[in-house]
Amino acid sequence: MNAALVHRLWRAASRRAARRFHYAARHLAETQAQMLDRYLTRNRATAYLREHAASLPLTTYDDYLPYIERIANGEQNILTAEPVRVFEPSSGSTAASKLIPYTRTLQQEFQRGLATWITDLFTHYPAILSRPAYWSISPLTDGPRRTPGGLPIGIEDDSAYLGPLGALMASAFPVPGLVKHIRDVTAFRYVTLLHLLRCENLGLISVWNPTFLTLLLEPLPQWWDALLRDTAHGTLTSPAPLDENIQRTLLKALPPRPQRARQLARLQPTDYTSIWRKLALISCWADGASKPYAAALQEKFPNVMLQPKGLLATEAFITFPLTAQAGGVLAITSHFFEFIADSGDILRAHQIEKGKTYSVVVTTGGGFYRYQLNDIVEVTGIYHQAPCLRFIGKADFIADYFGEKLNEQFVAHTLAQLFARHRLSPVFSMLAPEDEPSFCYILFLELPDQQTVQNPSALSADLDAALRENFHYDYCRKLGQLAAARVAFVPNGAQTYLLTRQSHGLKLGDIKPGVLQKTTGWSRRFAAAHPLWNEN
Repeated sequence: MNAALVHRLWRAASRRAARRFHYAARHLAETQAQMLDRYLTRNRATAYLREHAASLPLTTYDDYLPYIERIANGEQNILTAEPVRVFEPSSGSTAASKLIPYTRTLQQEFQRGLATWITDLFTHYPAILSRPAYWSISPLTDGPRRTPGGLPIGIEDDSAYLGPLGALMASAFPVPGLVKHIRDVTAFRYVTLLHLLRCENLGLISVWNPTFLTLLLEPLPQWWDALLRDTAHGTLTSPAPLDENIQRTLLKALPPRPQRARQLARLQPTDYTSIWRKLALISCWADGASKPYAAALQEKFPNVMLQPKGLLATEAFITFPLTAQAGGVLAITSHFFEFIADSGDILRAHQIEKGKTYSVVVTTGGGFYRYQLNDIVEVTGIYHQAPCLRFIGKADFIADYFGEKLNEQFVAHTLAQLFARHRLSPVFSMLAPEDEPSFCYILFLELPDQQTVQNPSALSADLDAALRENFHYDYCRKLGQLAAARVAFVPNGAQTYLLTRQSHGLKLGDIKPGVLQKTTGWSRRFAAAHPLWNEN
């Protein structure tokens, strides 16, 4: 279907949610109070609320494990009066094994936040209305799964997040949804690139992780001639095995485009702004650990607007971007929010202050009550009465083997200062513990081709000294529990990291960058991915 028509239908369907949000932004306290009352009234007969009728405590995922097990076994009326439709596996950075119950209401809450953003996007970037948009999809890593009670695990179709018009909108995307069934990553990338190259009037690219797009584009020079031949002749010659049924179906929608192939042949495969001359906006994560990767992506598309995505978790839709607002505005019509201040005080959305940091607590239509996301945010501004927030890091992400207590926020700040002192702009950086030959922390670093480090030993020494500013880390170093931190230079660091996380069951497009890891063995993973690699 024509992209312009689909986008106009989407905008029309989204306006009601947008109007509701803008009204609520002027009546913040009242709106949030009403949302909390609705949750408690609708679900007052559930097992969870009957057990916590006197007071609702702050919760973590572990608090819900017995209730989720009951739901998975087929019991009803446990966390919500509304039935659970599906369990969505968590793709967060702290735990990959969480199963989040999704109800119809929770899905609608996500859709309300998305609808408000889409309305703002189409209003301020009207050119996008008439152009196709690429909404990234991730290859499926597992087959269909179900709980003992028969509930599906994993939302099968990404278009389910787009609301009632999701299937219609997906029909206009330049990359068909069938591509997600290509399990080989090389074949997935080739087929995706082929469809994107054929789309000369691409207007919008929306991905989560900026490295997803960077890695997608990386093999373009290597595959350029083959992609142009396939574009010209309407063929599909994947460099990796491709299921015959998928290939046959895709070929039906790939007519020869010799004129587009000739147009591309006059360009360099890394000249992205010429390849997609009408591309107006890229949407991706750009805060916290994603910031340097978003900056590197912006360099590849210097004439394209890069809009930071809002803050989303598998459990909740937290913020979304609004044009001319610093940070993402709180999705106040999606869920009920509370915030834990540095002092320990628990505040509501209308009570938090610009310039201060808080930890996010959320109550949702999925049955999580006063749930601690452990996302640390800074209030960057106020839209009418609604706070605008910038993601800083995870409060609960701490590497701690001997009492060193390295927190993600501290590590991110330390590395930023280290790179500034040494005038480095890495394309990948990650601090992780290593237990061989002696226990220490290693900074795995990938630099652009034009950057070199004259004295790696001095950089390692500076890293260790900077980490020793942390009292607990310094104490472990003094006791000899930790050897000195060091730097290891790695090739294709981001790709190895993403593929490793994908092998643990996460969707490729949803994997969040992290400057700190808590697990050991990353030296072996890099060595396995690149047999010729060594730390020097």
